[in-house]
Amino acid sequence: MKKNPAPREAPVAEPRLYRVVASRIQQLIKDEDIQPGSRLPAERELAAKLTVSRASLREALIALELGGVVEVRGGSGVYVSELVEPPAEMPEVGPGPFEVLAARRLIESEVAAIAAKVATDSHVDAILRAVMEMELHHEDRTSNEQADRNFHLAIARATGNTALVGVIEYLWNQRGTLWHKLKEHFQTEDLRKQTLQDHRKVLEAIASHDVAGARQAMRAHLERVTRTFSRG
Repeated sequence: MKKNPAPREAPVAEPRLYRVVASRIQQLIKDEDIQPGSRLPAERELAAKLTVSRASLREALIALELGGVVEVRGGSGVYVSELVEPPAEMPEVGPGPFEVLAARRLIESEVAAIAAKVATDSHVDAILRAVMEMELHHEDRTSNEQADRNFHLAIARATGNTALVGVIEYLWNQRGTLWHKLKEHFQTEDLRKQTLQDHRKVLEAIASHDVAGARQAMRAHLERVTRTFSRG
């Protein structure tokens, strides 16, 4: 009689990199006896000490801030929290912002290229409306963010591929608490202005059916966001 195969064990999920780096920072605070209220080493020094990239370090510090372990003070540095008892476990906050940005650079560049190839006039009009909404609501962060979302989804819809629309919507929805805290600390007014210019370039390339230009314009836009958030 044939035996039933043993059930497979579910694979163990790999911890996200920012959580690994965050744990190492917590260990360093303990090992070096950095007291509550004291400043951590500067980002460049800390990244070198932990042998990690500035982007990974920054994600980890934001995760620790959300967990109440450290306090990030703009223009001053990162300080060990003076809370009596920070939580032992950081909250699970989803993929790191730089993971999401890397996926977006790969996928949205090609989505923009496809849109440039097949977009109809009505699709181009929808993308234009989103750009105009962003410009109109430049000072209103909530409305501006919604218009930004509309822009990227309008490009996805211009491909005529509903699966790609779903992918872009999923990636946008990964902009969780870690993303918004990072943006709060490190988004600059210059980046916000450059984003409007970047969106105009993407729109122009799609409207003129410039496939290579649309791909490059979208990639350049997302690379600019990545540089700003990782270097400050």
